[in-house]
Amino acid sequence: MKVTVVGSGYVGLVSGACLADVGNDVLCLDVDPDKIAVLNAGGIPIHEPGLEAMIARNRVAGRIRFTTDPATAARHGTIQFIAVGTPPGEDGSADLQYVVAAARSIGKHMDGYRVVVDKSTVPVGTADRVRAAIAEELAQRGTGEAFSVVSNPEFLKEGAAIEDFMRPDRIVIGADDDLAVEKMRELYAPFQRNHERLLVMDVRSAELTKYAANAMLATRISFMNELANLAEKLGADIELVRQGIGSDPRIGYHFLYAGAGYGGSCFPKDVKALIRTARTAGQELQILGAVESANEAQKGVLGRKVVARFGESLAGRHFALWGLAFKPNTDDMREAPSVVLVNDLIRRGATVSAYDPVAMAEAGRVFGAQPKLAYAESPMGALDGADALLIMTEWKEFRSPDFDAIKARLKQPLIIDGRNLFEPATVRRYGIDYLAIGRR
Repeated sequence: MKVTVVGSGYVGLVSGACLADVGNDVLCLDVDPDKIAVLNAGGIPIHEPGLEAMIARNRVAGRIRFTTDPATAARHGTIQFIAVGTPPGEDGSADLQYVVAAARSIGKHMDGYRVVVDKSTVPVGTADRVRAAIAEELAQRGTGEAFSVVSNPEFLKEGAAIEDFMRPDRIVIGADDDLAVEKMRELYAPFQRNHERLLVMDVRSAELTKYAANAMLATRISFMNELANLAEKLGADIELVRQGIGSDPRIGYHFLYAGAGYGGSCFPKDVKALIRTARTAGQELQILGAVESANEAQKGVLGRKVVARFGESLAGRHFALWGLAFKPNTDDMREAPSVVLVNDLIRRGATVSAYDPVAMAEAGRVFGAQPKLAYAESPMGALDGADALLIMTEWKEFRSPDFDAIKARLKQPLIIDGRNLFEPATVRRYGIDYLAIGRR
């Protein structure tokens, strides 16, 4: 099938590459010429394991190409994916200007039947706006080209996006006509050969499904973080509590890990957008309001532990930081808890030496020229002369460190762990004081 993907960011690139990998003819469009230049030169503008190699082999095979020309893109694919950004507005609502602009571009240049697919995470009712924008462009041209609008939300985890796309738990299709459903079934047939994964529903239900999924996962994270904070006060161990409740099949173990709060491009933005959507409809989502508040507070949990140990003023103190990305296997620092921590430490007078396997270049962009923040070439290189080691991202390479070497390099033997990587008793056997989230 001929497929156009409008937007060559995270969702667009992963979707385009995976669709090309099963034999489709994919053209990816982006208005950013620098991004397209990087892609045409064989690079990729994001970090996602396996993506660069997948794009490379499909470029060689001629199954994926990149362009800045909207007319060429609109005329290429019968399936037109819209995978542009939907950044949060000042009121928390999703900004749909790029989605609507993409729809107008398709309507302006399309030359036959098109299935226009909302792949971006968008509020309920967006498909109606996309449909209206395309219809308006076609009316101005005086043509009657047929088209369908479909909602097909993505459920990709950063760091495991290729696996999620190639072996999906479910494929949600929101459509109002049989022809569009038929085209989407044909497109996704290679991804559901062993059993049916396609869930067909109305467009608005599909749009709400994506927000509901992310809101539920964010709720579990904030719930466990609140329990972890309570466990510390009560002398309980949140890891044992997690095992106790996770063994109930009605609850399960997923997303029950306490930590320093969630970040990234999805959960914070989608929770805000769903709250705003409900408010516009005349309903207050009280639970999600609490989820958001709890998460914002949790991002400061390591800073509070540092202050409890060293005092309000951190002038003259130096800290090592392991992890900058909001989660492992990505360089994404959007809404990352590490940003809150670093800014808090520097504001109080401390200096920081940070290490992250892939996110240090992005950190340089986020923090700018900050004289009190340095970047180390290795995890151990960040430790020299530090008053404590702070951990903010659960990268695998941090999980089994040389604790004797850590103790030798630190000014004082203290680890404050925002991701509960280690067993407290194990760390303390090495003579290192260990403060985690909700652990005894």
